[in-house]
Amino acid sequence: MTTTSAPSVTALTHWVDGARDETPAERLLDVHNPATGEVVTRVPMATVADVDRVVAAAKAALPGWRETSMTKRAQVMFAFREQLNARKAELAEVVTREHGKVHEDAMGEVTRGLEVVEFACGMPHLIKGEHAEQVSGGIDIWSIRQPLGVVAGITPFNFPAMVPMWMFPIAIAAGNTFVLKPSEKDPSAANLIACMLKDAGLPPGVFNVLHGDAVAVNRLIEHPDVAAISSVSSTPVARHVYETATKQGKRVQALGGAKNHMVVLPDADMDLAADAAIGAAFGSAGQRCMAVSVLVAVGDAADRLRPKLEERMAKLTTGPGNQASSEMGPLVTAEARDRVADYVAQGEAAGADLVVDGRTLRVDGHDDGFWVGPTLFDNVTTDMSIYREEIFGPVLDIVRVDSYADALEMVNASEYANGVAIFTNDGGAARRFQHEVEVGMIGINVPVPVPMAYFSFGGWKASLFGDTHMHGMEGVRFFTRAKAITGRWPDPSHRGVNLGFPTN
Repeated sequence: MTTTSAPSVTALTHWVDGARDETPAERLLDVHNPATGEVVTRVPMATVADVDRVVAAAKAALPGWRETSMTKRAQVMFAFREQLNARKAELAEVVTREHGKVHEDAMGEVTRGLEVVEFACGMPHLIKGEHAEQVSGGIDIWSIRQPLGVVAGITPFNFPAMVPMWMFPIAIAAGNTFVLKPSEKDPSAANLIACMLKDAGLPPGVFNVLHGDAVAVNRLIEHPDVAAISSVSSTPVARHVYETATKQGKRVQALGGAKNHMVVLPDADMDLAADAAIGAAFGSAGQRCMAVSVLVAVGDAADRLRPKLEERMAKLTTGPGNQASSEMGPLVTAEARDRVADYVAQGEAAGADLVVDGRTLRVDGHDDGFWVGPTLFDNVTTDMSIYREEIFGPVLDIVRVDSYADALEMVNASEYANGVAIFTNDGGAARRFQHEVEVGMIGINVPVPVPMAYFSFGGWKASLFGDTHMHGMEGVRFFTRAKAITGRWPDPSHRGVNLGFPTN
């Protein structure tokens, strides 16, 4: 769309070769403050020519950066870590202004991204190969890991700071150059990160920011000079990225959607479970790929849990993310608000018990904000759209089942398999669940089981396309490729032609 914003609104630019890109944009898109509905900036929508220009800058920077010593690359990461730690509140404010999440939540997002930066600071150790001496007469074998080249990250609106930092610190520390295509809904965090990297001493062209929509995405995933794509998006988009990019011979990790379950057994601490469910379902207005959206209550758990949920929901404060009293902010766009409201209407029409209706929420002084309050359904069934589809909003469904076996079957039947949690005081049941459930990330009395940076993040089934998860050692392996070298130094005793295969 072409913007109709007031001229006083400052527009973002792409970030190329370590500086703002002054090439005039053909299209600009308005970026809103979700709490007020006001336009806060405008973002350029890249053309194919823009993509080619940005990728060319990354390609030109590659030889120098790849040949930079691992020690110096790590020093840049350490310096970026200091920049990020010193300016985390500034970055969190940018996230809150364009995404809407409350400031405390935005600070948590930056902190979790910082953990991956700290992990990447250890790249000289993480990237070490292996060596075996005397594998045959006078012959040694060793392995090394090398960067892929120009790599790209396509990241979502819900974590505009953290998800990029799941990708580029590892990729850059390993010797790649990087093109980031952030969400057009909240793009400013990417540019601020680029400034921090420049201040940390990163050479021009190593990290670039390309703003845009499907035009930019499709050109990146088909561009011959892009060696790998790391992506987080909805499942349809993830499938498109994976199928299209792999046909071009690229390495791809594409994380998709989710429908995360929280199983509550009758022996669970119901107060603990209620607190956890409220935080996991309504934090960031449910706009998390690890949010709990289905509470699977076993036996009589629902009867004891539901009143506790209603009590806690009644006390939640929904408001602008920059107000200290706010616990939950708005949806990211008007379209997101309308989509969530439509799902609530579908659930009501399908016969689910609408216990708390967030569509009635009004926030004083912010009538133009994109609000849907915490919403609770009970007696939801698996054929309803509110159960089957990813709503990505503050809507929690209670599904009642008779037994642990029924709960396990329900979770395993879902097409999504990103995260799942079980709440119980029975260690045997928890151990059995972690063994039997077909989901990538599991929480035991932990509602949002996002692994630390030195482990890897990723789901199964339609929640992940590709063979590797993000960050941790799987991230290191994704952004590097192995070479195995077999060597022997000249020795007169081994001279002479031998056509046989080595036997010793």
